[in-house]
Amino acid sequence: MSSSLSLYLIIALAPLAGAILAGLFGTGFLGRQVSRRGSHLLTISLVAVSAIGSIIVFRDVLNGHTFDGTVYTWSIIGQTKLEIGFLIDPLSALMMVIVTSVSLMVHIYTIGYMSEDPGYQRFFAYISLFTFSMLMLVMSNNMLQLFFGWEAVGLVSYLLIGFWYTKPTAIFANMKAFLVNRVGDFGFVLGIGLLFAYAGTMHYGDVFKQADKLATLTLPGSDWMLITVACICLFIGAMGKSAQVPLHAWLPDSMEGPTPISALIHAATMVTAGIFMVARFSPLFELSNTALSFIIIIGSIGALFLGILGIIQTDIKRVVAYSTLSQLGYMTVALGASAYSVAIFHLMTHAFFKALLFLGAGSVIIGMHHDQDIRNMGGLRKYMPITWITFLIGTLALVGTPFFSGFYSKEHIIEAAGAANVWGSTFAYYSTLIGVLVTSLYSFRVYFLVFHGKERFPVGTDHAHAAAHAHDDHSKDAHGHDDHGHHGGTPHESPWVVTLPLVLLAIPSAVIGAIAVDPLLFGGYFKNTIVILAKHPAMADLQSHWHGWLAYALHAFTSVAFWLVVAGAVITWYCYLINPKVPAAIKSKLSGLNYVLENKYFFDCLYEQVFARGSRLLGKGLWQLGDRGLIDGLLVNGSAKLVGSIAAVTRKLQTGYIYHYAFAMIIGLIAAITYIIFGSK
Repeated sequence: MSSSLSLYLIIALAPLAGAILAGLFGTGFLGRQVSRRGSHLLTISLVAVSAIGSIIVFRDVLNGHTFDGTVYTWSIIGQTKLEIGFLIDPLSALMMVIVTSVSLMVHIYTIGYMSEDPGYQRFFAYISLFTFSMLMLVMSNNMLQLFFGWEAVGLVSYLLIGFWYTKPTAIFANMKAFLVNRVGDFGFVLGIGLLFAYAGTMHYGDVFKQADKLATLTLPGSDWMLITVACICLFIGAMGKSAQVPLHAWLPDSMEGPTPISALIHAATMVTAGIFMVARFSPLFELSNTALSFIIIIGSIGALFLGILGIIQTDIKRVVAYSTLSQLGYMTVALGASAYSVAIFHLMTHAFFKALLFLGAGSVIIGMHHDQDIRNMGGLRKYMPITWITFLIGTLALVGTPFFSGFYSKEHIIEAAGAANVWGSTFAYYSTLIGVLVTSLYSFRVYFLVFHGKERFPVGTDHAHAAAHAHDDHSKDAHGHDDHGHHGGTPHESPWVVTLPLVLLAIPSAVIGAIAVDPLLFGGYFKNTIVILAKHPAMADLQSHWHGWLAYALHAFTSVAFWLVVAGAVITWYCYLINPKVPAAIKSKLSGLNYVLENKYFFDCLYEQVFARGSRLLGKGLWQLGDRGLIDGLLVNGSAKLVGSIAAVTRKLQTGYIYHYAFAMIIGLIAAITYIIFGSK
């Protein structure tokens, strides 16, 4: 057991060691002993150690070896122990493999993408620190450590989104992400606090053992079930971290950070922390139909309506960002349908194909000399063949093409929504089904505009410089260099350190679904980890119709979802390659709807004009009335004036004549005697 614990510690702490060495000794903080080359070799090697260790642990878990133990006792309060510990089971082992493998690809990719950035060592320190934080989150065996990892990934996300700290838009984006996540985290803390208050422990296993008792309790002073309130509070935390409506607005703006962090944080790992957390707490969520209904409705809204916003985006990274919002909605729908294993399965497939799409978008940006506007692209297939074919694989996986990884997970989510036995499941079913068409529309729109059709980029140096300033605005001042050294207007394939991760991610994006669907969903992989009650029949219904990955994919060609994918591909092909005037005509006819979509359903307006401005007005009012008026004016200055007024009166009584004092004493004595005589009666 000790050797296993040592391996777990190595997996978790290796990225932390890389972050410390590159951060302290490569950025000038404690010197520059670690060079640019040394920083990437060091951090990549240590993350590779974590990835290899995670694969070893995953194989051990498949053989039945699990672990739930304490590493360090942080504090003892009465009978309560606050500990740092690891829970290594099928759920955490799978998440460890996903986090470390995607992180390793992003580390390698970063060598090419950030090659001339002055913050090179700092960036590698940040992404290694993020990997450590995410590992601590998924490996935790108690709510204290879960919260530590939860907040740590939020902090590093803040640092990475604002990595180019001379860009005002980046600073606004990272502050927005930080504040919106604090709203969700407030609910998260309340949920943890409620469970700790009534269970008396932070340890997952001990809390879950008391689940039946917690399900009988009500919140004091109300008739609300305690388990429902606690689960909804926990899910509010997930809404912030996993960008669910209405706490989703931070994620599209986070594209202001470098492309590698978009793949690492906002596609593969951080935003899926909320999905992981709900699956981990399935023994509690299963006991509250109200919480599950809340979850499935929130997920349905995101899956459909946030995906629609991707159709009008012109920034290649923002299209992929809105796709992430939609796919997170799909995962949330699966959670609400009690198909937790399906949610984790889609989390895994999504991690690979969405990281591929983000890194592919970054490769396109490099090839286009940092022009991110898809309206300025076209015909890149012949200039960037590796990026083209890998991006196509990612797109086919995203839209749910049969045999590709995303197909197996998305189709099961739609079916689970249809079979769910909670209020709101019908809405969820149709939302996810229509969302298939929406996903196909925005995905193939990007694909056709970028890689096919007429070339819409002028060739020449001027275009490269103009594009870099107009669309990414992180050239000389923020990025430290011009266009990664490229000065020609003709697109070009990216270097091998960029394309190699694309190829490596394209492989699981194509095949991991068919390989993993049977063991993860129907082979009992999660049988001792995820709890599903008999009153929630979605998974049982899915299993009753399961006949293997091949039959499932072949049957899909007769399904509504497949023909919605085809419809989306045909519509975009016609609109953007055959008759490009159609989108402009549609935009003109539906100008009102387009206005609503361009303003993102006015969520940003609500937050910035109502909440942010209202907070400033409230703060100003509290400062004027509370601070200046009450505290400074009345309590501080008022008390001083009162003392001065009393002193001014009493000063006149101090005459210095003895007979005045004697007279005052006689008057006082008479008053005292009078009170004693008449007051006693």
